[in-house]
Amino acid sequence: MVTPELLAAGPFHEALRAAISASGLALDRIRYRLRLRDVSISVPTLSNWQSGRRRPERAESLRALAELEAVLDLPPEALRSLLGPPRPRGRAAHPKGPEAMLKAWGKPIEHLLTGIDTSSDGRLTRLSQHDRIEVDAGGCLAEVANRQVLRASHDGADRWIVVWDAEGAAKPPEIIAGQHCRLRTLNTDVDTGMMVAELVFDAPLARGETIIMEYRIAGLAQPDQFVRRLHRTTRDYVLEARFDRAAIPARCARISSPSWDLAASPTGSVHLVEFNASGTIGIRWQR
Repeated sequence: MVTPELLAAGPFHEALRAAISASGLALDRIRYRLRLRDVSISVPTLSNWQSGRRRPERAESLRALAELEAVLDLPPEALRSLLGPPRPRGRAAHPKGPEAMLKAWGKPIEHLLTGIDTSSDGRLTRLSQHDRIEVDAGGCLAEVANRQVLRASHDGADRWIVVWDAEGAAKPPEIIAGQHCRLRTLNTDVDTGMMVAELVFDAPLARGETIIMEYRIAGLAQPDQFVRRLHRTTRDYVLEARFDRAAIPARCARISSPSWDLAASPTGSVHLVEFNASGTIGIRWQR
């Protein structure tokens, strides 16, 4: 049986195997039905996909996967959404450098990565990320609570790197590890306001294993906006802002929007949701 949990979190090969089993179709019958849809795929390929030995990545394979979802009576994108980013190959399979991380930030952070192991960054698929921010009575960003669901695409992923721009804060904020992680390293540049923290998991992950981790950034006192930079694609991203009742904003908007298009609820909250999110996402507010 293909459970909602399996379709939501995967991994891909287990969800596919469950869907094939639930269909009652042998692989050769699935292959036949795909041929009726003008898709040619071999039984060994289907077997490799459901065993986890291989996965669809090329354009023709992804087209076949779309038809396979229909044959197995699954919603569109149900299986494809579990693939995450393309699997790295060769030297890129275990990236050592922080290239994607560096590219996302306009300020230099290379020196803050000294002594920090960034190799897990390319080994983790971002399934879900939820930022809940608290805005105080003065209208300043006071705290960020972060919760993430991650899946290891390779054995050995064991840490998460947090990059934070504390420019505008009176003093460097505190980064507090939550469930399933601990703070190992924190490097701060007081001149630029940039901070890099290394949060180590309870234990290294095996390929396909998932983790729910949390951390908080407290003592911010930064005015008028919150920005999250996602340097790798996150399947679903939720940003929730909770305003002090004494400082519910008159206007609120996405960072990328020229108009004030977000209305706070009567209890003083705003949220936005992005799927397959990457780049800069955030909100700004005005009292």
